[in-house]
Amino acid sequence: MSVDARRTRLLNDKALGSGPVIYWMSRDQRAHDNWALLYAIEKASELNQPVVVAFCLEKYPTSNLRQYDYMLRGLKEVSDILKGHAIGFRMLIGNGDKQIPKLVSELKASLVTVDFSPLKNARTKRQKVADHIDVQMTEVDAHNVVPAWIASDKQEFAAYTIRPKITNLLQDYLTDLPDIKAPGVKWSEKSDEVNVAETVKELGIDESVKPVDWCIPGEAAAKASMQKFFQEKYDDYAEKRNDPTLDGLSNLSPYLHFGQLAPQRLAYDANQIDTNEDSKKSFLEELIIRRELSENFCLYNPDYKTAKAFPDWAKKSHDEHKDDKREYLYSRDELEQAKTHDDLWNAAQKQMTEKGKMHGYMRMYWAKKILEWTPNIDKAMEYAIYLNDKYELDGRDPNGYTGIAWSIGGLHDRPWFERPVFGKIRYMNYNGARNKFNIAAYIKDNS
Repeated sequence: MSVDARRTRLLNDKALGSGPVIYWMSRDQRAHDNWALLYAIEKASELNQPVVVAFCLEKYPTSNLRQYDYMLRGLKEVSDILKGHAIGFRMLIGNGDKQIPKLVSELKASLVTVDFSPLKNARTKRQKVADHIDVQMTEVDAHNVVPAWIASDKQEFAAYTIRPKITNLLQDYLTDLPDIKAPGVKWSEKSDEVNVAETVKELGIDESVKPVDWCIPGEAAAKASMQKFFQEKYDDYAEKRNDPTLDGLSNLSPYLHFGQLAPQRLAYDANQIDTNEDSKKSFLEELIIRRELSENFCLYNPDYKTAKAFPDWAKKSHDEHKDDKREYLYSRDELEQAKTHDDLWNAAQKQMTEKGKMHGYMRMYWAKKILEWTPNIDKAMEYAIYLNDKYELDGRDPNGYTGIAWSIGGLHDRPWFERPVFGKIRYMNYNGARNKFNIAAYIKDNS
């Protein structure tokens, strides 16, 4: 099976070089089920050249040991798999927009492929590389079932507007994925080894946020976790997914975020299983429609981290209530240390800081209370994004930015009954949570 040309797009119109094909791996950190790598192998076969995968390690704001330990351990597995398929691996320290052009020049590369990200910083770096190298560069969407630019060419209003567009294309795109094959020409040079401890020290990574032990990184663990979910929890997913006291979620989001599990692999396999139809429908709605709606938002709205991205009705409502008196106001440090008057919110914050994963229902409650307890929407967005990106294993992700914008700014939602501070933004409170699940049990488990 060749890579569908609609899944690719040229980032420049330059000629081909004469050396190996470089796959600049970034978001999709896996060897199997990776359309970007498969495309690189395909092009290398046409050009009778080897393939080398390059990964650029750089520090991000709030980056820490929890996230880098998880990522590096996964990359170590990737490098071993690539070696077994005669594909090179280079670990580069520094920004991709500086390191990739150097590698292209060093290897006299034929062309560069890169996986897709809708995030502004990543897109800027990709285009900067494409503009500065002398060879062809192609982007491949290996992260979405339906390529983001095919699903829609504009920011969608809500799930109900993107759902029919994606659904109509699933027959073409929700397919099995081919196995990885060794290129016709082997990589003959030495590949880089991944040493987690040495790399963390070299980068000067903050070690105060510790790794977690409940989610083992890597492709093999991702596939095993997927199968365990199918066997033990998939059938009850619709019934249990919204109760934070039940172990009803797939807990696969870290694998999806780091690209250690292909969303298309998960969706395809999930769709093949004979299980509770409500659970299948609910799971695929979250995995495909809602997740790809988040990709759409970040792709077409560069202000996704700020209140500028909110719908007009929400901006107007927030402006009308900007001077409303807040009963409680907390600093970022107080929020980070879970020192609020609300024991349910504190438990959610502790779940995130200690486990690197907050239940989806509690993420909504958590973000809405930050809106209620900060002086304005700009601070609410700043604090919520800071905490999410620092502690969540799946931080710095379109899903996170979209969820925060939904909670605080009414994104992909509609106006609700007006009330102080929130205006027409959907409201959530302690008593509402009490009516949905056993909050005492949740607080006990996360205190």
